[in-house]
Amino acid sequence: MVFARKVWKLLVAVKDGFALLFLLLFFGLIYAALSSRPAGGRVEDGALLLTLDGSIVEEASPIDPIAMLTSAKAPLRQFQARDLERALRLAAKDERIKLVVLDMSRFAGGGQVHLQGIGRAIDEVRKSGKPVMTFANFYADDGVLLAAHASEVWVDPMGGAFAVGPGGNSIYLKGLIDRFKVTAHVFRVGTYKSAVEPYTRTDMSPEARAANEELLGALWQNWKADIVKARPKARLDQMAGNPVGWIKAAGGNIAEAGKRAGLIDRIGSKTEFDLAVVKLAGKPEVETKDSPAFAHTSLDTWLTANPIEEKGSAIGVITIAGDIVDGNGDPGSAQGERIARALDEALDDDLKALVVRVDSPGGSTMASERIRRALDRYKAKNIPIVVSMANYAASGGYWVSTPAQRIFAEPATITGSIGVFAVVPSFERLLAEYGVTADGVRTTPLSGQPDFITGLTPEVSQVLQASVEDSYARFVGFVAKSRGRTPQQIDAIAQGHVWDGVKAREVGLVDEIGDLDAALAYAAKAGKIGNGEWYARYLGQTHSAFSDLLAGFGSGGDEAAGGQDFAGLLAGRQEAQFARVLAQLKVLSGTRNVQAYCLECPVQPGVMTVKPNEGGWIAAVARLALFKAD
Repeated sequence: MVFARKVWKLLVAVKDGFALLFLLLFFGLIYAALSSRPAGGRVEDGALLLTLDGSIVEEASPIDPIAMLTSAKAPLRQFQARDLERALRLAAKDERIKLVVLDMSRFAGGGQVHLQGIGRAIDEVRKSGKPVMTFANFYADDGVLLAAHASEVWVDPMGGAFAVGPGGNSIYLKGLIDRFKVTAHVFRVGTYKSAVEPYTRTDMSPEARAANEELLGALWQNWKADIVKARPKARLDQMAGNPVGWIKAAGGNIAEAGKRAGLIDRIGSKTEFDLAVVKLAGKPEVETKDSPAFAHTSLDTWLTANPIEEKGSAIGVITIAGDIVDGNGDPGSAQGERIARALDEALDDDLKALVVRVDSPGGSTMASERIRRALDRYKAKNIPIVVSMANYAASGGYWVSTPAQRIFAEPATITGSIGVFAVVPSFERLLAEYGVTADGVRTTPLSGQPDFITGLTPEVSQVLQASVEDSYARFVGFVAKSRGRTPQQIDAIAQGHVWDGVKAREVGLVDEIGDLDAALAYAAKAGKIGNGEWYARYLGQTHSAFSDLLAGFGSGGDEAAGGQDFAGLLAGRQEAQFARVLAQLKVLSGTRNVQAYCLECPVQPGVMTVKPNEGGWIAAVARLALFKAD
């Protein structure tokens, strides 16, 4: 008993020690976060400093304090595109702001639509006569697109600027599945619905290849056109067409090559950059060790000092960003229950109109339908509904767009992908190799199904295919009713085909090319506000104050996010590719119902939608294959 008591005391002491350590870390984190927050929204005459140490998204996810405490590095920060645009437009009109500085040393990227919108806001700053200066260690595609709008682009001598363009290889898993004798039962509708091809093929189908070539070609041309418009002297053809010759002509110096291509204006260190900014912004009132050497106001301080004024009539804005999934949760992912509840709670708030901001590749048909029904309740009350598509509104993202009376998209928007699928695995071949068998009694052909040991019965397979076909017919029916077409006409342009915004307007899936501001203006007109004042009220934005506090404290601690040099760029893209594979595996094999999901749509930059230890049954097989010795 004495020994047992000693062991017990030891365990209690260990428990108390861990509890004390956790509390110390917790309160230390709060103190550090409070210390890093802007003091009262005080604006200092000088530069508006936008330290983009993270990714640009439509809707930021709240930071989990437990995950932040247990992580070895600070979480990658997310910046909402609309916050950056508003900050820049305010800076263009405020005399206290002499210039805008973008520190992109740890920039992790953003969607093409978001970057172009921010680029237009930068143009407004420059039109007001104020310079915009950027600095980065290395500019990749997203950074190049954003920096092109600046009046002076700086890069570290060890860095450079490079554009690799959209596209690349996808992973096909049929060989792996066959090797481990797993049976993937695939049910789909849509000639171009390539989301299931990794299970059924070892390469891309001709239909998927044709659709992807058309889509990626349009996005690449749109990207280059934006660069040339911002920098008419930029020489992109050699950089993209003959990158080796382009680099060799500069003696292997990527920074110098970027300067010769017109993408970089000055090559210099961060210290030299700060000294150049000091000449325009002046010295700070209080100099500290960790703050920049020039007078500045941070983004958080600037937004705090310029709160949104809610005057006049309210136009509701509901954001559907990220994968559409079942259940409830926090902003940053489109949970059907959360979004439907936010819509229902605002149904009686005297909104003059509703704008649905979609930035989603789709997901669960059940969650998509739940959101669509909630939007239909607005239609029943004669509240105008307008859809504004961001980087993508594809598959389930288009499903939730069908209640709109008008749909806006941008040239770089990815939309369409009207098709559905389901995947059910079984392991009868694998288990039979180890002598595992099954036997039993069924009362109906569906009893005990699906059976991962013996596979699916023909009746279950037929029921699943019928369910998928019914979901597709519903999908096409919603689109046909929304677009004033017959189901047959919509089916001809559906079949899982993915379109860019311009092409989508040509085939009748989109009404108008325009950004969120254009959609809001149309909504104000449809809501019969006239010449009265109005403002956008974002629905369902429920970040806690503590979460926002952590967001201000957290910064991109990931070295790869900074793209230190070309090798760092490649390493970062390799990590992103692995994250994309895991995300696809989770979508395809970790789901529980029929999916309306666009595999061609890129994963949001800086957002890893699946952890390395997740991904469903195929992810488990993939990890086994990685460590299996031949």
